[in-house]
Amino acid sequence: MKPTASQQFILALDQGTTSSRAIVFARDGSVVGTAQQEYAQHYPQPGWVEHDAIDIWQTQLAVARAALRENGIAASRVAAVGITNQRETTLLWDRASGEPLHRAIVWQDRRTAGLCAALERAGHVELFRQRTGLVLDAYFSGTKLKWLLDHIPGARARAERGELAFGTIDTWLAWKLSGGRVHVTDPSNASRTLLFDIRRRCWDDQLLALLDIPPAVLPQVVDSSGLIATLDGDLLGAPIALAGMAGDQQAATYGQACLEPGMAKNTYGTGCFLLMNTGSQAMNSTHRMLTTIGWRRQGQTTYLLEGSVFMGGAVVQWLRDGLGMISRTDEIETLAASVPDSGGVYLVPAHTGLGAPYWDPYARGALLGLTRGTNRAHIARAALEAIAFQSAEVLIAMEEDSRDSSDSADSADSGKSGARLRELRVDGGAAANNLLLQFQADLLGVPVVRPRIIETTALGAAYLAGLAVGFWQDEAELTSLWRAERRFEPAMSDAQRTALLGDWRRAVERCRHWAKAD
Repeated sequence: MKPTASQQFILALDQGTTSSRAIVFARDGSVVGTAQQEYAQHYPQPGWVEHDAIDIWQTQLAVARAALRENGIAASRVAAVGITNQRETTLLWDRASGEPLHRAIVWQDRRTAGLCAALERAGHVELFRQRTGLVLDAYFSGTKLKWLLDHIPGARARAERGELAFGTIDTWLAWKLSGGRVHVTDPSNASRTLLFDIRRRCWDDQLLALLDIPPAVLPQVVDSSGLIATLDGDLLGAPIALAGMAGDQQAATYGQACLEPGMAKNTYGTGCFLLMNTGSQAMNSTHRMLTTIGWRRQGQTTYLLEGSVFMGGAVVQWLRDGLGMISRTDEIETLAASVPDSGGVYLVPAHTGLGAPYWDPYARGALLGLTRGTNRAHIARAALEAIAFQSAEVLIAMEEDSRDSSDSADSADSGKSGARLRELRVDGGAAANNLLLQFQADLLGVPVVRPRIIETTALGAAYLAGLAVGFWQDEAELTSLWRAERRFEPAMSDAQRTALLGDWRRAVERCRHWAKAD
């Protein structure tokens, strides 16, 4: 439906790993305009991944302009702008000129794995985990920033003098959108740096000293929802409030209206990202989940547990491209549904190791339980079931973390802990697969719910921005806007669920540590 002349909108900038997108949302949460543009990936040597920060900025600005122009929306009708971004990707630039000193080091980049191993050998793993909620891994921003300061001539001295600025992509976009007037990040992105104490909610001097990072290079941490800056009027045609900011997975959780403890979402993409709201409590995971900040609004911080599955939809792509069992990924549901079950076949997609809760880089994929009666339909079904099994293990671990926290909490914290999964909200490409979602509901014993609006990452950024300027009244209104497209109710007995999960875990054990030399 064409927008009316009096309507106002929220513009979400969704800066991803391979493309920049812009989406315009109406007051009912519907999408009224969108634009997308890919940009170059750079691989200077094996294990290294870089982006040109200027490419990121130019493509993001271009799609923002296109999303408005192509839908006849004047910038004066945009109530606010929200940013959501690929997390952990690291930039360093000159405050005076605004020029990057080096390409951005992408979250996928592994160049600092050796540094992380050295920090682990020095006994710092528990310090980082306690302060930041993270595992000590090259995935996160802190060691990337150290690498830049170590390898760019004179960079550390310039950083100490306050001449340089560090940021993740949200910080870079806010800087550019404001004409260099603000150097900020939000707690969701700060909590992914290995430099931020998630409980005291500030940069940590001890961690900064361990990585030899000058505090002067760091951005100010502001609320995820609030008046952050004003866009230069020349960029889009009017000065607009920049009022929302969150990392992509946290934004998707907000966009799914998972606003109460115990609510969780799973994004079924190449991998799977599972996040559970734990409220005002930062839970210590005993099951190797990440503890992270979801968002901060009106000074109140919401925490999440996060788990990652490396091979989600990628296992279907492997059946297509690696084995040639299907010609299109959307064929798998029909093929898998042609048999009543997997016939006892288990596919463990540990092709690149196992993520949460195992974190086993030496695991390798395995296909188990084959008989003479096994055919490609059984393998296709086992592949879909593997996505659900992996996600179930992470979500079960999150529940157990939450239960452990509830058992140990003192009375002063009662009501703030013990988050229990009531339903799982889902999004991402593979969430279109009904067979997968029904099996997921069966394994979890709780409903799995697919929303009508699937642009949940951008929607979360829009919600955070819109709340800050009164476009939406409160979180209760956001909850009322959320609508289910389909609800999958569990239909499996407890005994069958227990048996299937037990066999899955036996299969996983067969492939763990496979590539590790004794």
